[in-house]
Amino acid sequence: MTINTICIIDDDPIFVFGSKILLKNNSFASDFLVCQNGKEALDVIAPLIESEEGLPEVIFLDLNMPIMDGWEFLDEFGKLSEEKDIRIYILSSSVDSRDMERAKKYGMVNGFIAKPLTDAKIKELAQEIAG
Repeated sequence: MTINTICIIDDDPIFVFGSKILLKNNSFASDFLVCQNGKEALDVIAPLIESEEGLPEVIFLDLNMPIMDGWEFLDEFGKLSEEKDIRIYILSSSVDSRDMERAKKYGMVNGFIAKPLTDAKIKELAQEIAG
């Protein structure tokens, strides 16, 4: 799977800035969609699903955000997306085992990654996605 576009859904501008640099340095993706909360992400992604153009191949989703959090996003995204080849990874500073267990209940979630994002985590993720 080639990753052209990655969507980062996170309200922390410092995390987003650092993540984009790491992802570019590791040649993980060439294009980025950045949304500050789940609602903004749905507003951006829903038309892309309709047109089937420019869809992100990977979504990095934070859990704790204002307006619409990561869990609410997953609930709404599940209604939108049927069998779209989008890999969703929860990136959270939460190490609460309940969050990790809850994430497993969503079939569309491919993994749970503890913040911060690092070169090693990106390389591991790239290998997992490559197959």
